[in-house]
Amino acid sequence: MVETLKTAIEGAGIECDVQGRAKHIYSIWRKMRRKNIDFSQVYDIRAVRILVPELKDCYAALGIAHTFWKHIPHEFDDYIANPKENGYRSLHTAVIGPEGKVLEVQIRTFDMHQDAELGVCAHWLYKGTDVNGKDNGYEEKISWLRQVLEWHDELGDASELMGSLRNDVTPDRVYVFTPDGHVVDLQPDSTPVDFAYRVHTEIGHRCRGAKVNGRIVPLTYQLKTGDQIEILTSRDAKPSRDWLNTDNGYITTSRSRAKVASWFKSQDRDQNVYDGKHLIEPELKRFGFNNIDLHQIAQDLNFKEVEDLYAAVGAGTVRLSQVVHHAQRQVEPREQVDHQLSLLPTSPTKAVEGDDIFIHGVGKLMSTLAPCCHPVPGDPIVGYITQGRGISIHKADCSNLLNLKRNQAKRITEVSWGHKPENLYPVDLAIKAYDRRGLLKDITIALSNEGINIIAMNTLSQDDGTADFLVTVEIDSLEHLGRLLNKLNQLPNIVDVHRHKN
Repeated sequence: MVETLKTAIEGAGIECDVQGRAKHIYSIWRKMRRKNIDFSQVYDIRAVRILVPELKDCYAALGIAHTFWKHIPHEFDDYIANPKENGYRSLHTAVIGPEGKVLEVQIRTFDMHQDAELGVCAHWLYKGTDVNGKDNGYEEKISWLRQVLEWHDELGDASELMGSLRNDVTPDRVYVFTPDGHVVDLQPDSTPVDFAYRVHTEIGHRCRGAKVNGRIVPLTYQLKTGDQIEILTSRDAKPSRDWLNTDNGYITTSRSRAKVASWFKSQDRDQNVYDGKHLIEPELKRFGFNNIDLHQIAQDLNFKEVEDLYAAVGAGTVRLSQVVHHAQRQVEPREQVDHQLSLLPTSPTKAVEGDDIFIHGVGKLMSTLAPCCHPVPGDPIVGYITQGRGISIHKADCSNLLNLKRNQAKRITEVSWGHKPENLYPVDLAIKAYDRRGLLKDITIALSNEGINIIAMNTLSQDDGTADFLVTVEIDSLEHLGRLLNKLNQLPNIVDVHRHKN
């Protein structure tokens, strides 16, 4: 067959290289198991590969092959016009060869073959060469990885090779091993969930855990080059909505996030409405937002009804962070403070920037944050002109401020946050957890890892086996607060974490 094809293609004036191979018995067995097919349905037991210089030569060689042998219906794949997700390009066809034996024919250009065989290495070489295009170290890595790719079925214990890969390659991509020894490349900071969706969408949907180098790891674990990863799946498992929250750290790639969002979008609308409502309400409560006008938020996000907003959040097409962002930007007066806020000065004034606060109508004065409500950038705020201490900044719904408005309305002034706050602000966090040894240590380590400064902390153990923590920390914005709340919520035994209001 090789000689027949080579002679015919060269006779048509096309330079070519034709090679043949027989499929290994173990590879045949794996394919039968993977696709759940009989031996008679394995069409690539015998195969030839045709390499030609130009793209047009691929289709010419395909026509020549079909003139010699009848092709098998539905066994033709054009991966040149429709490349695989990993960039693989080639023509695949199956024909009935001499003696009635099935033969697979692969046709590609020399460049396509280079990409297919050495794609990962070519990427390394491109990223690692100097201006002169030379890097002996990368040439050695290329040679090493080629050996891994060619002999992964026979490697057995590859721990030594994994260690070499982990220590030697550059960080622009992460290269990990499957349980079978295949190499998969990912973007930096990828997680087991990203890996699962990189392998197959259904594996991602059914992912319920992961093992890295033989040990169970959290789904937020950041994969490192050289890790060997195994995804634990369940037939009844489904994606978690927590994966869509970027602060939780389950997913770092847009491809994985799109697949999760698509899965939820395909679910029943009533279920999405229910799920969305039960996601939005606790999230707003965690940030200390009360009596938020959800209808206004729905309109801001181009939805007619609040139910549509619930459905979008439940389906994953709108993120919780977007809802929180619009909630924190709501400056319209709430029902219970409408009358008091109407007493604010209404004459046009010039805003003067002082540190993180714009003070309207009173010039550049010293400002301090009220300790009674601890406003944070993003909160609706109102200023109170004190005697000798400049402007005291309160949250718009602060109970103390409401009393001041009733008794000293003339001292109330309009203020707003600056564009780029650079200071830190104290916030009280209420944490409830099932008590255990090392709980306080885990909380302080989590805060330290986020670069959080702890101002004060009070703990109280309850008779029911729970513990309450009141922690005062310094943050720079509500976005920072959101990331912190999510990190604390992921700790073992934590029941609830939210912003505490005095």
